[in-house]
Amino acid sequence: MIAELKKATEGKMQKSIEALKADLAKVRTGRAHTGLLDHVQVEYYGSMVPINQVANVTLVDARTLGVQVWEKPMAAKVEKAIRESDLGLNPSAQGELIRVPMPPLTEERRRDLTKVVKSEGENAKVAIRNLRRDANNTLKDAVKNKEISEDDERRAQDDIQKLTDKYVAEVDKLLAQKESELMAI
Repeated sequence: MIAELKKATEGKMQKSIEALKADLAKVRTGRAHTGLLDHVQVEYYGSMVPINQVANVTLVDARTLGVQVWEKPMAAKVEKAIRESDLGLNPSAQGELIRVPMPPLTEERRRDLTKVVKSEGENAKVAIRNLRRDANNTLKDAVKNKEISEDDERRAQDDIQKLTDKYVAEVDKLLAQKESELMAI
């Protein structure tokens, strides 16, 4: 029972790390990358879909994305969706290709993005700590129901604390990495 609980808790903590990585990938640095537009939604025959379902997103160069729409009438809608997204981008259409230049980040914008990154990291840490709390409550219930001994509970809590420390350190490492990317000019 304890081994299963530890394994389940570690799996959930790993998912928190994966979610953090996905969130950090959305925070743009000075460089262009194709995943930048993944969360931008565009209206396609009455329903909202991600841009990558109606167009190819490619890198033209280090600071420019190219969006090649598959259907001509969608070009204007895709361009409008990119412009209205929270990314602060200004696309320009050239026929069926939409060029999305990445403006260089100002110092103030870099600081704002660093705050966003820290906030995402804190949310991930809270999620990990909540998983620790849930696991510890499960252990306490098991002791009350006499499924495990108090010594086993203590050892399992120590193991879960070690897991928590490991994943919180992983979050800190990811945050430091992203902050250095943001502050690099």
